Amino acid sequence: MSDDHITPRSGLPKTEPGPRPTSERPPHVPGPVRRFFADLGPGLITGAADDDPSGISTYSVAGASFGYGMLWTVIFSFPLMAGVQLMCARLGLVTGRGLAGVIRLRYPKYVLWGACALLVVANTINIGADLGGMAAALEMVTGVTRFVWLPLTAGLIVVLLIWSRYRYIARVFKWLTLVLFAYVICAFFTHQDWAAVLRATFVPHVEWNRRYLATFVAILGTTISPYLFFWQAAQEVEEEREMGRRTVRARRGATDEELRTARRDVVAGMAFAIAIEYFIILTTSATLFATGQREIETAQQAAEALRPLAHEAAYLLFTLGLVGTGMLAVPVLAGSAAYAVSEAMRWGGGLDERPRLARKFYGVLAAAVLVGLGLDYMRFNAVRMLFWAAVVNGVLAPPLIVIVTHLTADPKVMGGRANPPLLSWLGWATAGIMFAATVAMIVV
Repeated sequence: MSDDHITPRSGLPKTEPGPRPTSERPPHVPGPVRRFFADLGPGLITGAADDDPSGISTYSVAGASFGYGMLWTVIFSFPLMAGVQLMCARLGLVTGRGLAGVIRLRYPKYVLWGACALLVVANTINIGADLGGMAAALEMVTGVTRFVWLPLTAGLIVVLLIWSRYRYIARVFKWLTLVLFAYVICAFFTHQDWAAVLRATFVPHVEWNRRYLATFVAILGTTISPYLFFWQAAQEVEEEREMGRRTVRARRGATDEELRTARRDVVAGMAFAIAIEYFIILTTSATLFATGQREIETAQQAAEALRPLAHEAAYLLFTLGLVGTGMLAVPVLAGSAAYAVSEAMRWGGGLDERPRLARKFYGVLAAAVLVGLGLDYMRFNAVRMLFWAAVVNGVLAPPLIVIVTHLTADPKVMGGRANPPLLSWLGWATAGIMFAATVAMIVV
């Protein structure tokens, strides 16, 4: 049977290709804690990439502008983002294909290219915003203009992706994201009204004005981003290719254990992302908002939130965090666009392929970075661009969430692994909430 059909073999063991690579988890991992960490993979990287420069900027703006008033959005968005990412992971595991590949086989071409267009537009803007944020932070600590750092950081990312593998890049730069835990520590170095914090965390506070609603859309957009949908499914496929399952037929189907592992991985990754989000809002509330600094226009102003912990080193800490998350996120943004276009065009290719064997894939990736880089030379304010990139993600995400939910609830696609009712309900609710928030923002 041709691989251009969706014939899920849900629940059946996948075709074993022979010995697994040494990088895979050994069959017997002693202890539940070690096993838990051994199972973490695409979901954790997705969660780390979710706290990209756009996210850091958006959460800082939320805390500085509204204080504790935005803390409830963290708890509110966690099940929504986890639900959508879990559906994407299940789709990749069960079908053996990325999201665009499944859309190509299940829907008319206008749906496929409409979805790809939404993704490419959102990703290009986000790449430009993240590169601009990284360059602005580097300018802050070095004094060298960001227009020098822009091509250097963009070029470094493209060269590393072409001459190395993303998994190796992630192994290096993921350690820089640990700097974001400075926000967690800093929250306890500042005066907090913990009773107010607890109340704001669990009791929603809504203001019916454009600024508040735009910030709400931005928070949803930076936590539930279109590029993460395509990336999650594609990375589940890449993990199986790494095991030697090179054909779609060999990858089809998912065992109970594989689905449980994916659920642990996704939930852990999203929990990491959401914890960082919470403490960025909390810290900026207690520092910037509390001192009357309600507007963030520069990287220096955003970095001031870390001053109670790091004093003069606050700027360096902020820059390390922003650059580390940017080095993780920009390849994910460009890579998800390349996966989508390559699957739509049936080119093949992936980040684990050598460039000479996947020229078109890497061509799309490089083009996405270059176009995003071009946006930065239009001299937009870096912090505002990061914030509005999140808003764009929030506006463009609902149609893609509808597609993901419909596909993963369809037995013709998923067989016996179609969504349980709770997962489908979360998907439809997420799309409805984000669409309603967008309409409210526009109307108000």
